[in-house]
Amino acid sequence: MYKDYYGLKEEPFSIAPDPQFLYMSERHREALSHLVYGMKVDGGFVLLTGEVGTGKTTICRCLLEQIPENSEIAFVFNPKLTATELLETICDELRITIPFGTGSNKAFIDALNAFLLETHSQGRKTVLIIDEAQNLQIEVLEQVRLLTNLETNKQKLLQVIILGQPELKHQLERPELRQLSQRITARYHLEPLSKDDIQAYVRHRLAIAGVERPLFPPATINKLYELSGGVPRLINLLCDRALLGAYVREEHAVSPALLTEAAGEVFGAQYNSSSTKPPVWLWTALILVCLICAGVLWQFYAGRSEQTPVAAELKLPINKSQVVKQAPVAPQSEPDFLPEPLSNEPLTWTSSEPIEKSSVLAYQALFALWGYEYRATEGAAGTQAQEFGLNLISRRGSLGRLRLLNRPAVLTLNDPEGKKFYATITALGPESATLVLGTQVRIVPTGVLNSQWFGEFTLLWQAPPEYSGVLQPGGQGALAYWLEERFAALNGRATRKLDNPVLEGQLLEELKRFQTESGLTPDGMVGTYTLILLNSRSQNKHPTLTAGSGG
Repeated sequence: MYKDYYGLKEEPFSIAPDPQFLYMSERHREALSHLVYGMKVDGGFVLLTGEVGTGKTTICRCLLEQIPENSEIAFVFNPKLTATELLETICDELRITIPFGTGSNKAFIDALNAFLLETHSQGRKTVLIIDEAQNLQIEVLEQVRLLTNLETNKQKLLQVIILGQPELKHQLERPELRQLSQRITARYHLEPLSKDDIQAYVRHRLAIAGVERPLFPPATINKLYELSGGVPRLINLLCDRALLGAYVREEHAVSPALLTEAAGEVFGAQYNSSSTKPPVWLWTALILVCLICAGVLWQFYAGRSEQTPVAAELKLPINKSQVVKQAPVAPQSEPDFLPEPLSNEPLTWTSSEPIEKSSVLAYQALFALWGYEYRATEGAAGTQAQEFGLNLISRRGSLGRLRLLNRPAVLTLNDPEGKKFYATITALGPESATLVLGTQVRIVPTGVLNSQWFGEFTLLWQAPPEYSGVLQPGGQGALAYWLEERFAALNGRATRKLDNPVLEGQLLEELKRFQTESGLTPDGMVGTYTLILLNSRSQNKHPTLTAGSGG
């Protein structure tokens, strides 16, 4: 459901044991090494135990993709069997044919022994893997031990790998199973993931699913460790439910609070009943502290101007006197400042101004690029844009969309801790982007930007005076005549003298062809994106993102 929203190729937190999603922590690598060792040792048992959901089956499936071609594998998934049913299952897995009506233990063992001798003579190995072995009855475990007695004079013919939950370890300590326990040549107990492993685990699964940006900030990872105990299956359940919740709320990252809410849905009443609510006196104290802090902050900012001289510090072009509506401006293509060198470091808010003012500073930088001064105390950004003959739009898209529109924009970013702040993108190259962050300028690789930007942008553009809304095919009026003039100039033809121009016929075909060539959907609808790209082909000068493309 949420795959398209986050740009995922597939669900990253499915609980199915898919080997491509296997995150090889140090513990998992050791566990897999033990299984590989069990494939090479002649005979005996290899034991892998771990809590429910720690990844035992997934590791085993990963092993199956690495087995040599000369191996025969029998995989028993359901060990709640009698000794006879187990032998029959093993024979079925190895495609051993048993004559009808001879389904005794001896018949199965004789047929299995003949098969093992044949494969051994051909240089092939046979491995038996039993999952969820804690469910095996004592007499069935003893039967498994007896299977390892099938041997030649020099080596065992069958290798057995047993996977089970921790209680299997205790079961093997019973006196009646001491012979089986003594034949275990390698043991490994798979522990849950550490906190650092969880962060790498989540990042790994998201990357395999096609997303590199951090949907789970560090604070959320800490909460995830607390709620899951490091058990991968619980991590998958919680992350999947939390991403669904974030999608429903149109959020681009999972907060600790949202993850906690997801835990209540996953674990149900047991989780809710075990959670303790803070006492009333604590809530009261917190409210009082918040009120005091709010009062202090209000007094601090009351005596200060809402206008921060960011444009002056960056020497961005400012035209304080130019407020004539509909008058196109010719701002500098590149502001006169020296940015920092290209850096792979994450984008963080390091300005002396509080992060809450990042939006004000970002809009100041955006308006300055158009030659105007944005004042936070004089109304909303959209209202001020209209006073200068400009339009302000907010959309969601990608760097490809920004490169297509080719206009500076205010971006909504998230720092590594998940805190939201705003920056102005002023240049966009094939592999790097230039951004104004408060009073600093950063040049970063596009990969760094993509990891912290979830597609929200706001930009300025200049609509034609005739524009009053989207013009659809068959529509008529002043905007249709404006289009006639524009496409006549673009296509080198004479403007047709039309009493009542309509968006149809030749004009509609020219519009659709332009949309196709510009990378837009050729739907014949004249909206914001179409008009922005038409402006880019006009004689008016506008600030741009890509070098050499102004006007």
